[in-house]
Amino acid sequence: MTEGSNFDYLFKVVLIGDSGVGKSNLLSRFTRNEFNLETKSTIGVEFATRSINVDGKTLKAQIWDTAGQERYRAITAAYYRGAVGALLVYDISKHATYVNVTRWLKELRDHADSNIVIMLVGNKSDLKHLRAVPTDEAKAFASMLARYRVIMLQLLTIWLGLAENGLSFIETSALDASNVESAFQTILTDIYRIVSSKSLEPSVDLIKPPTGDSITVSPSVDASANQGGKCC
Repeated sequence: MTEGSNFDYLFKVVLIGDSGVGKSNLLSRFTRNEFNLETKSTIGVEFATRSINVDGKTLKAQIWDTAGQERYRAITAAYYRGAVGALLVYDISKHATYVNVTRWLKELRDHADSNIVIMLVGNKSDLKHLRAVPTDEAKAFASMLARYRVIMLQLLTIWLGLAENGLSFIETSALDASNVESAFQTILTDIYRIVSSKSLEPSVDLIKPPTGDSITVSPSVDASANQGGKCC
């Protein structure tokens, strides 16, 4: 802990996934315990912070909500820098957002640290009657990627001492707060375990935002018309 600070570790975590999957509401639910049915699409990047305690240590999470729209990828790419964790979010009621998980994983490989801790999050679990992605299918997908990642990292571990962290999975609902706390607590604890074992560098080169809890690169645009009024 640095002198004058109120935390022991500062971790940067990014929320990624298609537009409309509920990333902003996951962020607001975890950091402020708020939910807004009229959430607007994020343009650029917003962030908020929250601290948790693990093993007597205070972990401060700096959580970045990246824009899901394809046209803003050039803007958001720079914000992967310094991230040690990523929540890859899809909407359980929209299969296309699940299919695009592969593309988002590629973007992580292209822009983020190769040893970043990743959690696959199936959001909007409250929309059970509209489910388009079976839980078992997503869980098996995450398990398969985790096994592949471990095999690849085993080779790197021999020389670089990298941690063998795979891709975990959870379903959440920002609407009723189901598993939101658990998702963030789990990934932050996993990051802490790795950092404390010297296997992953913490975010020492975070992009410094202005004073305050959030930053928006550009004004938000109301996308409620395109979301059909569905909850996030």
